[in-house]
Amino acid sequence: MLKPLHDNVVLEKSAPEEKTKSGIILSSKDQETPKTAKVIAVGPGKDDEPLSVKVGDQVVFKSFATTDIELDDKEYLIIKEEDILAIVEGE
Repeated sequence: MLKPLHDNVVLEKSAPEEKTKSGIILSSKDQETPKTAKVIAVGPGKDDEPLSVKVGDQVVFKSFATTDIELDDKEYLIIKEEDILAIVEGE
């Protein structure tokens, strides 16, 4: 497992939607790259300040702010907390 350092967060990509809310099935080229992901691990923070996100949160992040890594046949993203834009609530 990945253990993030400082204010880094490890995310697991959310699966892209395969159909729209109205039931239209999307081809793989029509599916957008996910900009939401689940928090898998968080670093200890910087200067003894804890992070705002916690393991299990679903978050929205900046598209090009991640470092992609594959480990044990799973894709993960590593991102700085400041590049996480929001926590998704109430789904």
